[in-house]
Parts: sequence; C-alpha cells; structure tokens
Amino acid sequence: MSIDKSLKKPSGVVRARNVLKRGERIAVLKEQDRWDDGQSPVGLPKVRIKKVVAGKKKKKKKDDEEEDTK
Repeated sequence: MSIDKSLKKPSGVVRARNVLKRGERIAVLKEQDRWDDGQSPVGLPKVRIKKVVAGKKKKKKKDDEEEDTK
C-alpha cells in the first residue's frame, strides 16, 4: 500500500531556517577559523546566518533602444 501525497514529508527544507543544528554551527565556526579540534561542543558561540535575498532583474534600457533603432 502506498502513502498518500498529503502525508509524505517534503524532500528538503522549503524555507530558510533561523536555527542551525550543532553540527552545522561547528562547520560554520570551522570556516571562520573560530573552532579548535578537541573543543567542547557544549556552549557554542552564536553564529550569524546569512539570508539569501533574490535580486530583481534590471532592465537594460540602452540595449533595448539600440535594437529599436536598427
């Protein structure tokens, strides 16, 4: 018997999370060179999460005007 579509979990995170798991925080700290091997994973410092913002496409007025004149 198959599972109904409404009961299935999504394959990935649909939106950005504002809280990281311990392993993810350690990975970010390693990238920033703020993590030493053998350090206790308890009481980790806060890690800033970069939010991804979709940029708007800019219209190219000069290119459009040149094509219209040709």
